[in-house]
Amino acid sequence: MVCCCSRMWWRRGTVFSALLRQQKRASNLASLLSKYSSTKTAPQLPGMEYQDAICTLNTLQTNASALEQVRRERGNPQFQLVAMRSFLERAGLVVEDLDNLNIIHVTGTKGKGSTCAFTEQILRSYGFRTGFYSSPHLVEVRERIRINGQPIGKELFTKYFWQIYGRLDETKETHSGSMPAYFRFLTILAFHIFLQEKVDLAVVEVGIGGAYDCTNIIKKPWVCGVSSLGIDHTQILGDTIEKIAWQKGGIFKPEVPAFTVQQPEGPMAVLKQRATEIECPLWVCPDLKDYQTDCGHLQLGLAGQHQRSNASLALQLSHTWLQRRCLQDQNFPSTHLEGPGVPLATPFTPSPIMTKGLADTVWAGRTQMLKHGEVTYFLDGAHTTRSMQACVHWFQEAAVRCERNASGPVARVLVFNATGERDSAALLKLLVPCQFDFAVFCPNITEAIASCNADQQNFNVSVENMLRRCLDNERSWRQHHGVGESPPGRPGPLLIQDAGLSPVPGRQAEALVFPCILSALQWAAQGRDPVLLSRDADKRAAPVKPSVTAKAALLREVTEIHVLVVGSLHLVGGALKHLDPSSSSK
Repeated sequence: MVCCCSRMWWRRGTVFSALLRQQKRASNLASLLSKYSSTKTAPQLPGMEYQDAICTLNTLQTNASALEQVRRERGNPQFQLVAMRSFLERAGLVVEDLDNLNIIHVTGTKGKGSTCAFTEQILRSYGFRTGFYSSPHLVEVRERIRINGQPIGKELFTKYFWQIYGRLDETKETHSGSMPAYFRFLTILAFHIFLQEKVDLAVVEVGIGGAYDCTNIIKKPWVCGVSSLGIDHTQILGDTIEKIAWQKGGIFKPEVPAFTVQQPEGPMAVLKQRATEIECPLWVCPDLKDYQTDCGHLQLGLAGQHQRSNASLALQLSHTWLQRRCLQDQNFPSTHLEGPGVPLATPFTPSPIMTKGLADTVWAGRTQMLKHGEVTYFLDGAHTTRSMQACVHWFQEAAVRCERNASGPVARVLVFNATGERDSAALLKLLVPCQFDFAVFCPNITEAIASCNADQQNFNVSVENMLRRCLDNERSWRQHHGVGESPPGRPGPLLIQDAGLSPVPGRQAEALVFPCILSALQWAAQGRDPVLLSRDADKRAAPVKPSVTAKAALLREVTEIHVLVVGSLHLVGGALKHLDPSSSSK
């Protein structure tokens, strides 16, 4: 049962024009937040502390102009790969070293991280020492680099970080002062760590695209995979799914077996063409139900129907890797791809170890549920149209199951943010059928005190721009509910103190804006989540107007509260930092 709340009344201030109103609100929010945080990193002397390493790493984050330069340079793929090779060699590695990592290389728009997680878990279950490189991280940077399924420890991360950073820093003067950008550096660091830690294999997730991605310096992977394709990162990859498929197919290598999940006709044709040109044998994965097992349907550790195709791809990737490992001289037949489509891979019988690996897989922040007393959190990093559709399907099923077991009425709260070029309005429209009682918008700022958040700092976007995006999301949400925009000169509700706006009578939609993730979560939980009741939590959250707290009477009256956190993996990571404190100490 979902409680419906009546529309609340709010007093709003008059500001000169709609445009100035938006700018002023974002500026006021940013000004208030700046009292509690700073987006600048103080100069750090190289040391051996983990936080020193992270602060130094953050200096490699690229600003907006540099990102634009990278986008332009992607028209010259050789430049990108030559630059990566140069950084790799300056760090003391050569491309040929990577051949020793027995790499599984995976790209895609949706599901590539989950596919990697399934694959890594399966092969680790066989007793192999695994490396796993993924992005982005949720809570701490070291999550991106895993050994045997666990984020590399702080001590080892710090040790290897200074090894690589030192070598690059020492050679920068002879290379026009150049240092690798954030993701490129972490990719080099991951390769170095996997080699030093002598892993049996490395599962490597592509960052963006494939052809020009810095992970594509890999020359001889053992097998490649392509998860579901969709529209994302269009400024870099192209504005059609066919252009994006061309980029993704760039990870194919001559005579290296590759697998793809079922794709729409257009992108599948592009993948086939790319495989033919590169002379890469390509197969399409069968449906998960086609795998024969002795124990009935395969059970997956990750929830959601969309995980079935990811699991099938993982089975093919791990099976192919095992075949090469155990049968070193086996040559995979060339498919030539002369027929009308891509041939179907064989739906073999998974071993008991594979079956257990699929069931044991855990991948935080994707269709994840956390129950804290009377508050249940549903967390998913969906940020594309297709992934949001899958998230909505999962949430509606999971929430209904929970509500059937509730002893009374349940309220639903949406916590949302989206970043980059993504169409927030379109994503929010997909969430309307979920019948939320409140929609809460906040930037990907974990808490008001930035000094504790070096792992989650982002210098590429200003606080003001992040908050303006939240205000746009609030407006879109109210429009989807037929409320429309505020009258000229009447801004939406500001939920923090001292925002500098004078209130006048007006109607409030079911949308609220908060300046940080902790404030949003605290408001949604209304003191009913014991994990959020730490003694210093109020000091780390921006202050909220008492009148706004009063508006949450519904949340204090219901039996349970269901909170969906969605729209950005960075948002989900910021939420997990507060909801699962152990995630930053593992």
